[in-house]
Amino acid sequence: MLTALTLTSCTQNANQESTEASTENVDNSADEIVKSISTDESGNKLEMTFNNTKDIVIINFNGEEIILESQRPASGIWYKNDLFELRGKGEDIELKKDGEVIFSNVDDIVKISATNEVGETLEMSFNNTNDEAILYFKGELIELKSERPASGIWYKNDHYELSGKGEQVELKKDGEIIFKN
Repeated sequence: MLTALTLTSCTQNANQESTEASTENVDNSADEIVKSISTDESGNKLEMTFNNTKDIVIINFNGEEIILESQRPASGIWYKNDLFELRGKGEDIELKKDGEVIFSNVDDIVKISATNEVGETLEMSFNNTNDEAILYFKGELIELKSERPASGIWYKNDHYELSGKGEQVELKKDGEIIFKN
């Protein structure tokens, strides 16, 4: 009986170590997760959690959580399951259920480039749907949210502020002008 108890104990310890090793492997592998929220013209929100490691997206729409698998698009995104299909490119997203479009968002994007007297270029991409701007200046990506200007444009974050009217723009960092055309 002592031999049987010892053998059973060793078998349980071996199984436990095997389980622990398996758990450690799962914990050490980090999935590449990207989250995004899209809003349509009616104010409906589509929350998307892309797991690029597993090639799936988990969407939450109208309180329903849906898992879709990647379909290898030529460009953009394409995920589907038996009922739902999600396609998109850039900020434009379309969700279908049984072939019928139930969510669509096509962002109003305006891209502008400005050059100052010393030849520096400020690349600006304005998402008028989300009231956001993405700037590229001297190799740096700058994300800004729209503010309510009296006239012209005004975007800012904790460190940067972009303002302008017509073709003239001014970019400040921590209150100091770093670009003006």
